[in-house]
Amino acid sequence: MARGRRQSSDDDGGRQARGGRRGVAATVRDEVDGGLAELVPDPERPGARTLLIDGAPQSHVDPDDPTYLDFAYQRRIGHAIDLVAPPGRPVQALHLGGGAFTLARYVAASRPRSSQVVVERDERLIAFVRRELPLDPKARVRVRGADAREGLARTPDCWADLVVADVFSGARTPAHLTSAEFLDEVRRALRPGGWYVANIADGPPLAHLRGQIATAGTRFAEMALATDPVVLRGRRFGNAVLVASDAPLPLAELTRRVAGDGHAGRVAHGRDLADFTGGARPVADASAVASPEPPPGTFDRRP
Repeated sequence: MARGRRQSSDDDGGRQARGGRRGVAATVRDEVDGGLAELVPDPERPGARTLLIDGAPQSHVDPDDPTYLDFAYQRRIGHAIDLVAPPGRPVQALHLGGGAFTLARYVAASRPRSSQVVVERDERLIAFVRRELPLDPKARVRVRGADAREGLARTPDCWADLVVADVFSGARTPAHLTSAEFLDEVRRALRPGGWYVANIADGPPLAHLRGQIATAGTRFAEMALATDPVVLRGRRFGNAVLVASDAPLPLAELTRRVAGDGHAGRVAHGRDLADFTGGARPVADASAVASPEPPPGTFDRRP
């Protein structure tokens, strides 16, 4: 995950605030293991911040309203969180990838008394986010500094109702988190009927996304894919959210929510998803590669 660290010209050892005008929130910076981290104020929501790592958007969080999810892919994961159990029921959730703990905050707010574990490899990022955007001390969220697969291996059998994988090293998902062997560990950690939800980034010709769906199909009986139609048609790089389980998924309700959340998306499942996969081969540890690098200009658009 580590990139070459930048030498900062700031006198405070790397941390920098921009802004400074009275009443205007400042951008806060710090060097973390993955590069330069920035928490950039959202001009439309006082107190909300977007987390960037080396310029790549990682998370958006509003500490005053943790149920607000700004990024489209995070809203789609939020729909899965809402549907994994009856409304308000506490769940046990494992988050692989921490960012600004946006999704853990969402679970804590929407499902009080949930027990959660966040696994984030970048310990300097953990410290930065905790300092600038502290978690609610009442939330039952434990944060572990570890590689995602190592943290997954430490999870007890059948512990999780929900495993969320949203892991990026820079702007790419590491290869060892894309394989069937990785999903074997996910299945071991999930309770029967539990859900695996993954953020997958890809662009034309969507070979990585097709391979990830083919791989998940070897381990889960039920799958659905939520994304922008233009991404699914291979017209641009973007995020797709895979939802998988060994139990039936509430497809009609998931489809309704994804289509009506303000950034209309599409849910593919069943024969449509099988046709989209198009004979792609499942990925094993021995053949796994990281997700593709986003093309120039990708982050000029909002995720």
